[in-house]
Amino acid sequence: MSETALRDLNTLPSSDRKNESSSKGSFAKPFVGSANENVDVSLVSTHVNGNQTGNAGPGIANSEVEYIDSENLIDVEDIDTSVKTLVAGLDSKDWVVVCEALNNVRRLSIFHKEAMLDILGDVIPLVVKSLKNPRSAVCKTAIMTAADIFSAYNDHMIDLLDPLLVQLLLKSSQDKRFVCEAAEKALVAMTTWVSPILLLPKLQPYLKNRNPRIRAKASMCFSRSVPRLGVEGIKEYGIDKLIQVAASQLSDQLPESREAARTLLLELQSVYEKSHGSAPATVSDSPEMDSWENFCQSKLSPLSAQAVLRVTNIAREGLVIELQSLSEGNFSLRLGV
Repeated sequence: MSETALRDLNTLPSSDRKNESSSKGSFAKPFVGSANENVDVSLVSTHVNGNQTGNAGPGIANSEVEYIDSENLIDVEDIDTSVKTLVAGLDSKDWVVVCEALNNVRRLSIFHKEAMLDILGDVIPLVVKSLKNPRSAVCKTAIMTAADIFSAYNDHMIDLLDPLLVQLLLKSSQDKRFVCEAAEKALVAMTTWVSPILLLPKLQPYLKNRNPRIRAKASMCFSRSVPRLGVEGIKEYGIDKLIQVAASQLSDQLPESREAARTLLLELQSVYEKSHGSAPATVSDSPEMDSWENFCQSKLSPLSAQAVLRVTNIAREGLVIELQSLSEGNFSLRLGV
């Protein structure tokens, strides 16, 4: 993880909080020109004193914006021109131009991803810059851009992930709901399209971050990524490593972290029991030695092992009770009760 990324993560700028509290004075609700019309954020108009203008300073403009979902974006008109002007547009001081450039990044990612591959190293830092922008229109468009980049480039952008990941974790942890929801969708796209074997080491440091909301979002991403390894992948990565990560999150401050840890532990228990249940009988003369309980006690401290076993045993007991109820219900039906 880069030094810049750590600085961004550990300090939420006060300007973000100020702009969040005052954004209602600068932005109206999303504008819809007609019942069937989608207005691209790159074509956003600003209105000052009743007159339309292409650009206005923050605080004096009432901007009407509607955001376009990825499936509704249309292709760029000229690929070469779009690529050549992309970096300059992303680095513009005109926020409307920046939004238009961000949407062009999205279009190129979806329709012509090879055309942007060579300049991805220049594009992503500028997307990160837009993620830090206090103007909501720019920030949310950048978040949507990040999601499309994950979908298009997968592991090709893993070396550029750190600063992008930091900002998405921050944005998904803030109080502004529509930004938070967009950032969460981008994180889901990340865990869907980036290989877990590459992503998990990137996520792990954030599980110990001093900000509990960052830890919670990172825990949820970690828990979503592990099952994508598959049974053999989890065994190769190391169930012992993963169980230690999950156990550390069980006592976390926020319920989202604890729930993500419980989900991960149940996945690990299932993989462990499947792998040992299918092992040849000659591997161990004492099946108890290979039990989930003994495995937990051998890899964790006594307190952590107790907490993990409490979670997994409760889940197992709940499943048994549910199966018994279903069985009794079927028996009653057969008897005509």
